Amino acid sequence: QVQLVESGGGLVQAGGSLRLSCAASGRAFNYYYVGWFRQAPGKERDFVASISWNGGSSRYADSVKGRFTISRDNAKNTVYLQMSTLKPEDTAVYFCAASKASGPVVGAGGYDYWGQGAQVTVSS
Repeated sequence: QVQLVESGGGLVQAGGSLRLSCAASGRAFNYYYVGWFRQAPGKERDFVASISWNGGSSRYADSVKGRFTISRDNAKNTVYLQMSTLKPEDTAVYFCAASKASGPVVGAGGYDYWGQGAQVTVSS
């Protein structure tokens, strides 16, 4: 069992930056793939980024490539999402999730554990 808690959301102006954190508790978190997803009102939950268990491999949605960076510190059981050059269309609730899969997973259905979400609002 893994518990995930997101933090670091908030209100920021367009062009600004935020860093989200996903703190995990539970067994063997450092063996899980971790992903970030986001969900805007009235829309589906979309993949944002994922990172392998050792941080050696990452994947991004086209909409955030070059602006967002995912990283992890297994000693702290924490995964981060650094978001830069934010746009109003990045406004959403951001969720972190952990997957027991052995390879990268971009579909929400491939993740086993979810956090409660953190609101990110980007004003124009």
